[in-house]
Amino acid sequence: MLIAMAVLVMGLVVGSFLNVCIYRLPRDLSVVRPRSFCPKCGTTIRWYDNIPVLSYLLLKGRCRHCGKRIDFRYPAVEALTAALFVVAFLHLGLSLQTLRLWALAALLLALIFTDLETRILPDELTLGGAMGGLALAVLAPLKPFWILLVAPEGWPARVLSLGEAALGATVTAGLLWLMGAIYRKVRKREGMGLGDVKMAAMLGAFFGLYEAMLALLIGSLLGSVTGLAFITATGKKASEYELPFGSFLGAGGLAVGFLVHPLL
Repeated sequence: MLIAMAVLVMGLVVGSFLNVCIYRLPRDLSVVRPRSFCPKCGTTIRWYDNIPVLSYLLLKGRCRHCGKRIDFRYPAVEALTAALFVVAFLHLGLSLQTLRLWALAALLLALIFTDLETRILPDELTLGGAMGGLALAVLAPLKPFWILLVAPEGWPARVLSLGEAALGATVTAGLLWLMGAIYRKVRKREGMGLGDVKMAAMLGAFFGLYEAMLALLIGSLLGSVTGLAFITATGKKASEYELPFGSFLGAGGLAVGFLVHPLL
């Protein structure tokens, strides 16, 4: 119970840092300095007004200095991060596999909300996350599958895991890039940004090929359904709707990591 509470607090703190990344990375600002400030008035936030979730509730969602409303995204990200961290811990205990799931959840939440707000998927999260996923594939080996078709017998488990992660990153990113190229050729306009491709590579590095493709499928279905619902509800043309595909891809990744992966 005490460990679960510690994990909860850690998740809240990580979620608070993710909010810093969500706001600052798309604006090319340092995530280290200056200290947290109100986006509306620029006033530095005191430590007692920066306690995850609690400060938002005590301040009734408004800045103490200027009185303007604080985006609900801040407590939402903190609470979601804490919840996912606790779920991963309760399912896997304290292990390197749990660390992998924590890292994945943090990256995907940051990317989901960054894409929703700015339509930007920062390289620090996508490419940095892909490198982290490859490193974790060595520390906490993935279950090899497709790599076994090309790898010689007797290779160490960690090498096979790294190969599976690299294969997943390459094929998933390559497929998404190809889909974007075909869309651009047929529709004569951009339909897939390179940020989405890099994010797909990150998912491949964390999951390996099979689960990354599953995340891509789920994300594509979610995006298609949402896009159709938007067009139907508003009567607008498809060309007028800019789909934040990275957000749906992130949702697909969370679904695989927390719902599908435990069943495999």
